[in-house]
Amino acid sequence: MKKILLPLLLLFIIQISFSQTKQITGFYEKNVDRQLNLESSFDKNLSRENIGETIKKLSAVPHHISSPGSKANAEYILSLYKKWGWDAQIETFHVLFPTPKTRILEMTSPTSYKTILKEPSLKEDATSGQSGQLPTYNAYSADGDVTGDLVFVNYGLPQDYEVLDKMGIDVRGKIVIAKYGNSWRGTKPKIAQEHGAIGCIIYSDPMDDGYFHGDVYPKGAFKNEYGVQRGSVMDIVIYPGDPLTPGIGATEDSKRLDRLQAPNLLKIPVLPISYHDATPLLEALEGPVAPDNWHGGLPFAYHIGPGKTKVHLKVAFNWDIVPCYDVIAKIQGSKFPDEWVIRGNHQDAWVNGATDPISGQAALLEEAKSIGDLLKTGWKPDRTLVYCAWDGEEPGLLGSTEWLEEHEKELQKKAVVYINTDDYERGFLFVEGSHALEPLMDEISKTVVDPETNVSVFERRKDHDAISAGSADATKKILDEKELKLGAMGSGSDYSSFIQHAGIPALNLGYGGEGGGGEYHSIYDSYYDFTKFKDPGFQYGVALAETAGHAVLRIANADVLPFDFTHLYKTISGYSDELMALLKTTRESTEIENQLINSGDYKVGEDPTKKYNIPVAKSEVPFLDFSPLQNALTQLKKNTDILEAAYQDKIKTNNVSESFNQSLYRAEQQLLTETGLPRRAWYKHTIYAPGFYTGYGVKTMPGIREAIEQRNWKEAQEQIEVYAKAIMRLAEYLNDVAMANK
Repeated sequence: MKKILLPLLLLFIIQISFSQTKQITGFYEKNVDRQLNLESSFDKNLSRENIGETIKKLSAVPHHISSPGSKANAEYILSLYKKWGWDAQIETFHVLFPTPKTRILEMTSPTSYKTILKEPSLKEDATSGQSGQLPTYNAYSADGDVTGDLVFVNYGLPQDYEVLDKMGIDVRGKIVIAKYGNSWRGTKPKIAQEHGAIGCIIYSDPMDDGYFHGDVYPKGAFKNEYGVQRGSVMDIVIYPGDPLTPGIGATEDSKRLDRLQAPNLLKIPVLPISYHDATPLLEALEGPVAPDNWHGGLPFAYHIGPGKTKVHLKVAFNWDIVPCYDVIAKIQGSKFPDEWVIRGNHQDAWVNGATDPISGQAALLEEAKSIGDLLKTGWKPDRTLVYCAWDGEEPGLLGSTEWLEEHEKELQKKAVVYINTDDYERGFLFVEGSHALEPLMDEISKTVVDPETNVSVFERRKDHDAISAGSADATKKILDEKELKLGAMGSGSDYSSFIQHAGIPALNLGYGGEGGGGEYHSIYDSYYDFTKFKDPGFQYGVALAETAGHAVLRIANADVLPFDFTHLYKTISGYSDELMALLKTTRESTEIENQLINSGDYKVGEDPTKKYNIPVAKSEVPFLDFSPLQNALTQLKKNTDILEAAYQDKIKTNNVSESFNQSLYRAEQQLLTETGLPRRAWYKHTIYAPGFYTGYGVKTMPGIREAIEQRNWKEAQEQIEVYAKAIMRLAEYLNDVAMANK
């Protein structure tokens, strides 16, 4: 008898232990099993075959904004939502979208060469020769007809122009050629324009995106010599969306700016080219040999110019106001209809866009279909679900920005979160977003199984990062990490207006890292390419649908919304430490550089025969008073701890009010400033923004950070005060929420 009872007792203890550890942030204990069963049913409804068929269907023809293919896809997506039981409609905006009518780039000296400016169709890729494809161009380039000396500017970043200045090379009145990469493409002509260039050419170097990494398309995944990256050069770091209606929805009767006065449009012509077309231009350049770290993968020495190499660049555009079709689908919440969980992915592409964006759109639609299946069982979400297929993302986040601006006041009251995806491929989970949502995504990442390795996507991400770490200490630190860390949000996808303009909590997630590259914004971003190199079995489409879908369902049904502001405090405190370290490093490097300049020992480059400009000593780095920021952070820590205690009490006592939850998701808005960032007032969030000279790349606490980087010490001190007030405002707000809900 004792031999039977002992194993039963052990089993009973194990079951009790498991039930005690089975919990989900934001759910009363009594509701955990119901939520986990719901997510299990959701997962069972997902089909990788469906995802594959959706990718094939939606990428069958070119579908850039305003094209017949884009409208047809929007109407097809609308029909699916209605079929699945969603309340859906198309909301149309009217936006500026230029298409090219003239594209000429030719070398006129020392020899003649006329660029091809075309990607050839391939027999292997059935859609690569279709009609209706947008030609290779950069949207929102200025019209222009210019001829000038050619100068190679590496990636065309501020530090590259510092090197040119020290070498005595001036780009004023010249045409520059820059490599794609290391920044958003629109940064390159913007900086060229600031330095007086009259035109800008951007090419993909094979070292960054081509045969340097492996076999090229169609044999391999990487960019072939004729591939060209289309893309927008709208200055989205000033503001995204329709250039003519900043801050308001671009409805048919909206008041519009004069195009030539729009502050986020360039004044010089820009054109992207392949490395096939770039080769004769770069090979003809004379002048100094480029620094070692400027060289690319082409088989000759890279020179900077200027010299005898002259080029003629002429581009002209049809500047049309076109319809932008957003598909908006809703399921009304059964308990809290005025609290919205918003999920989005764009549907427009530069050409066929099987990867970007249709892979992400297909995963989103599979989520919507599965939720539709759950509706048939009688289930309804507690909060309203809003699923969106955005149009016009590629030219400049047009559809999402205009929708947000049109409904901004309502969204700031009702939007609990915006969850964004863009595209996916085989590989590793990435998540960035509002750091108060870090525990939510940590829990989800540990429950979704990686299709290739059968471990959690959290473990696979961690192992990959550990292997990629640069040192033993870094590897150990990663392996010791127990929680998923969210990245900070820059720009480049449809979350931008939600968090950075309106202060709505946001997440951006996806999978990638093993699908190669090269098809980006080209005619080769096709169903053939996707099924051969990106995700042949569409398994990571299911993983993406599970990851995003679980986030949607947990936030939709949470008893207490899963915001943990102690994580936000730790993140902001870390950013503050980074700023003080940046100031210290800037001071030390300035002192060393000035000592070298004053001693006459300063040298640039390796060739002693070159005559370089002698750098001018920089002004000393002054003391900046960070105490207001530190005091605000001290108060934020105290008050986030108080609120977290109140939060846990509500979980234990099964007692939460609707007003408490609403206060949680509106807290992010306390970090907005009315005046916005310096020189770009549209961006109002004090913690996250795209960098002024990085574009997609994030700058955290950007007002202070960029002022230090640009050595604007007066502005840096002013921004410390601004940020201290915003953080103190959040701290006081959270304390008020806690006190009101004792």
